[in-house]
Amino acid sequence: MGRLLNKTALVTGASRGIGRGIALRLAGDGAAVAVNYSTSEGAAKETVALIEEAGGRAFAVQARLGSPGSVEQLLTGVEAGLVELTGSAKLDILVNNAAATGFAGAGPGEVTEQIIDNCYAINAKAPFFLIQQALELIPDGGRVINISSGVTHSAFPQQIAYAMSKGALEQITLHLAPVLAARGITINTVAPGVTDNGDPVFADPEALEQMSALSVFNRVGQVSEVADIVAFVASGDARWMTGSFIDATGGTLLG
Repeated sequence: MGRLLNKTALVTGASRGIGRGIALRLAGDGAAVAVNYSTSEGAAKETVALIEEAGGRAFAVQARLGSPGSVEQLLTGVEAGLVELTGSAKLDILVNNAAATGFAGAGPGEVTEQIIDNCYAINAKAPFFLIQQALELIPDGGRVINISSGVTHSAFPQQIAYAMSKGALEQITLHLAPVLAARGITINTVAPGVTDNGDPVFADPEALEQMSALSVFNRVGQVSEVADIVAFVASGDARWMTGSFIDATGGTLLG
């Protein structure tokens, strides 16, 4: 649709799943996209290739968020890539999507300090410092979008560490909103529910039926449906929205 023409974006954790879907959608709307990945270089290059095949512009940049120096490494790579691709280091849209998610089954009795530390390092600490340091690149009127989860507003004991860290991410959105507003920069949280991100569990009919029952639409979400919501928040149409929690769970949180 071209509503992000001449805009640039960074999507963390964009090599696959929801992050890839967001990168593809923003690029489809005209943005030049920095595709961040942690270890999956091949998958990140595939995301870039998909964008380029559709006529968009993108480049991959590696940084394992949550590790020491990773934010600085990422922004150095993003700045260099943007200059090469667009002639400017301007970053209009920052999407904090990368997350530590591999702790399903670690209920309150099984959570360790290492699990807590890892969740907070990737899901809260890295986004905070990425926003803080990226503000030198983000122009007035820019967009920051934090990807959270419906588990912060509903009880899923087996996801307690993940939910705690995502709750912290939502507090970043809330408390930075009035600060960033002075420059016309909006910051919002988008919270997906159960979304088919390509994980093998979605090929299991019994598991799929159970997950589908969580939504009032009696199905799981699609990556494109989350990406469409993020694209709206990233656009000029969402200029009067900031500090918000946007429920993208397909009605999972209705009670």
